[in-house]
Amino acid sequence: MKKNLMSVLILALVFVNLVLTALVVFTLLPQAQAANSLITSVATALDLELSSGRAANLTSVKIEDMDVRTLDDSLTINLMNSEDGTEHYAIVSVGLVLDMTNEDYETLSPLIEERAALIKEEVKGIITRYRYEDIKNDMSLPREEILAKIKGMFDSDFIIDVLLNPTFG
Repeated sequence: MKKNLMSVLILALVFVNLVLTALVVFTLLPQAQAANSLITSVATALDLELSSGRAANLTSVKIEDMDVRTLDDSLTINLMNSEDGTEHYAIVSVGLVLDMTNEDYETLSPLIEERAALIKEEVKGIITRYRYEDIKNDMSLPREEILAKIKGMFDSDFIIDVLLNPTFG
């Protein structure tokens, strides 16, 4: 009798285990498939954005597809005082490199001359936050900041680089 009772108990536990396994499979499997679908769609969207040309840079645009616009006047910008209190300034000429193959080029490139004063103010505002020692040999940080700000101003990626030609004093 004990062997028979033990067999029934084991059979009942196997049945409960089977039911719980089926419950877990049928509740978690759809959620896992939904998560996989979401991850796939996000990865696809990112891949489309990267290949669409909206994130263009100097290396991905041919030289004949670039338009360089130089803003007329040089800017005299006071730099942040050095750590020892020395005052410095920079005379900066600004240029923009545009991607002529971008869909926004035709509509937004004429606005560069119209908004030159705004662009110059952005350049001044960003460069004044740097010390002479910080940007003397490496203008990449202010260039990246200025580029991001101008792209935001035009809400487009048709501007692919900012050219800064500084003279320090």
